[in-house]
Amino acid sequence: MTIVEIIDAHQGFNLVTNNITTRKPRTLLWAIGLVTFFLSSVLDNLTCTIAMVSLLRKLVPPSEFRKLLGAVVVIAANAGGAWTPIGDVTTTMLWIHGQISTLQTMKDLFVPSAVSLAVPLALMSLTSEVNGKGQDSSNVMASEQMAPQGLLVFFVGIGALIFVPVFKALTGLPPFMGILLGLGVLWILTDAIHYGESEKQKLKVPQALSRIDTQAVLFFLGILLSVSSLEAAGILRELANFLDAHIPSNEMIACVIGVVSAIIDNVPLVAATMGMYDLTSFPQDSQFWQLIAYCASTGGSMLVIGSAAGVAFMGMEKVDFFWYLRKVSGFAFAGYVAGIAAYLAIHNLPISLSTTVAQVPFLSGS
Repeated sequence: MTIVEIIDAHQGFNLVTNNITTRKPRTLLWAIGLVTFFLSSVLDNLTCTIAMVSLLRKLVPPSEFRKLLGAVVVIAANAGGAWTPIGDVTTTMLWIHGQISTLQTMKDLFVPSAVSLAVPLALMSLTSEVNGKGQDSSNVMASEQMAPQGLLVFFVGIGALIFVPVFKALTGLPPFMGILLGLGVLWILTDAIHYGESEKQKLKVPQALSRIDTQAVLFFLGILLSVSSLEAAGILRELANFLDAHIPSNEMIACVIGVVSAIIDNVPLVAATMGMYDLTSFPQDSQFWQLIAYCASTGGSMLVIGSAAGVAFMGMEKVDFFWYLRKVSGFAFAGYVAGIAAYLAIHNLPISLSTTVAQVPFLSGS
């Protein structure tokens, strides 16, 4: 959170947002979706949503189309967070506790996550809001300039975030040590850049630490303590037994948890699931854990209150619950189901890709 705050203070995200200049509605829809998808794979969904919705305010005048683009940001942020261990709080929790690994998760969940975004984008491209007249570019505001050395801070900050899984793989040390090392490097860098500039205090780490959302950290702490209490009391084990007895397949359980995450915050849901099932029930990188990572992240897009990204969008653009339900929820649900179908198709096809390749004469060398 501190690293992202430092990048934001230097207007580092303008490197990404200032390069989106198209005014064609359909092109803009896909550009916003794809940029958000990849940006949220290394940033938390909330920061990514705030940055992209702020960009939309400069690109598009207030309209129904801008609200639709904001909804695309929510769907793309949640989808982008599902396929990397640092893209979403829930995937990070699963990664830290050993339920999923870095490369396997990225390899297995990238296609389902991309499908869960591509399907809503394709369907939205057919709507009247997107096919209407082009946007009036006279309403577009001027791009903000980066702070001094903002480009350097952006690349070092993003590099520090991406470095965390590499650090864990190389050293075997806990991820928090990797992120603190990255923060230390960024701290030294910003102090060196702004040395002797008293008016640039807000660009330094101590000021950034005072601006981070401490309430969110305490919220997650409270959730994890509550879930641990339920686990210690044996209630989560009983719930797991109930689900196993009444729901026929593990994949179905994961899908149901994803649907519930549209109503209930996904962090307690995933924490509870980790308490209900241990690594002896489902080993690392099993289909169950990967589906939990995918479903809990993308399921929140189905309702505007289902994710931190949705709640931020609702506050920034004054979108109400029923507008989102009427205009967006159907598209988000279609993407959610299509992503699950893509995952199951890739993993359960009777003939694997390697077998198919081996049967092609000129590829197998026979």
